[in-house]
Amino acid sequence: MSTPTLHVSQHPAVLHKLAILRDQTTEPKKFREVVRELSWLLGYEALADARVRPMQVATPLETMEGAELADRIGLVPILRAGLGMVDAMLELMPTAQVWHLGLFRDERTLRPVEYYNKLPTSASVDLCLILDPMLATGGSATAAIEVLKRWGAVHPVRIKLVNLIAAPEGVEAVSKAHPDVEIYCAALDRQLNGVGYIMPGLGDAGDRQFGTGKSD
Repeated sequence: MSTPTLHVSQHPAVLHKLAILRDQTTEPKKFREVVRELSWLLGYEALADARVRPMQVATPLETMEGAELADRIGLVPILRAGLGMVDAMLELMPTAQVWHLGLFRDERTLRPVEYYNKLPTSASVDLCLILDPMLATGGSATAAIEVLKRWGAVHPVRIKLVNLIAAPEGVEAVSKAHPDVEIYCAALDRQLNGVGYIMPGLGDAGDRQFGTGKSD
């Protein structure tokens, strides 16, 4: 699948951790740990083009020109599964603002329903990272991007989507609706099944993180 805005990591550490995440025998505690580790690695890649500005740094030997982050970063985890990705991102960017957006998928229509929105009154960042482990139908991601754009996250504010696993259907939906949004993920899987789950996927990311329900 050739999509200019799609970035699928090929890093060996990502591939190794992803296999652990997919394994149905991986228990919630380990699952949460690996979600955090993968999120850190994907965040590192997604922030590779973040802007910096020069600053003076006094080393023990002399003063030199260094760099500091110029972009103001906003993290938007999609509740509830996206919560597991936040801490890793804050390790990378401790000054990032964290907002919460609650969307759930109607199991009958597979369409997203917004039930919680904790965005500030106006856009106050230069780069928004939407965090959600799974990009399945693309409905929730598309809706989240639309919410951010209505809120004010439009050019020059950039929006990026960070997922652990994506389905071709979801990538196509997001790319068609929002061709200006880049997608970073650890894997592009084969397809969705009849009820909108990614195949081969890893089951329900929220249930597996929090020990609820039954994993596929």
